[in-house]
Amino acid sequence: MNRKNLLQWLPLALFALVLFTPLRTPVLGGIQRGLLATGLWKAEVPVATGASAAAPITPTGGTATYPHSLPLTTLDGKSVNLSDLKGKVVFVNLWASWCPPCVAEMPGIHALYKKMDPKKVAFVMLSLDENPAKAQAMLKRQGYTFPVYFPAGPLAPPFDSNSIPSTVILGPDGQVAARHDGMAEYDTPEFKAALDDLAKQVKN
Repeated sequence: MNRKNLLQWLPLALFALVLFTPLRTPVLGGIQRGLLATGLWKAEVPVATGASAAAPITPTGGTATYPHSLPLTTLDGKSVNLSDLKGKVVFVNLWASWCPPCVAEMPGIHALYKKMDPKKVAFVMLSLDENPAKAQAMLKRQGYTFPVYFPAGPLAPPFDSNSIPSTVILGPDGQVAARHDGMAEYDTPEFKAALDDLAKQVKN
């Protein structure tokens, strides 16, 4: 094969290398991360759900039940439930290590996570990887420290998205304050300010 033919085949070879090898996710994720940096994919800003207490009072005088019972498993295999986070603002993100848009938005989510008060705002990074070891390997490689969980059963509304990444923001009462399907940039002053406003409802 002469040099001219080699140059003609090189773009196809590089395309195949990216598309059909493990390089696909990091390469495409990196490209999409660059697109997020343009500011065109901002997440919907969450709004207050109207509740002002961690445990709202019902008209009959009892305490309202948290609306979400979502069994989860931690990275180290412990069983927990989303309802354990009742009273906090909860940032739930559905992702997978093989999903380029998920990989693209993670640096922004991690940066936001490090800025929030963990006593008032909880992060639930919900991995949909069938092989948890792949998720763990990616987290370790990237140095992410936010809490990661795996679903221990079917996902009920409002978490049963047909696509990932998908993010749901819950107020302290468990009501949905925002939802965004698809990748987005979450590490923005506007989004952080909105989470801070929601967090003002959290009882100390």
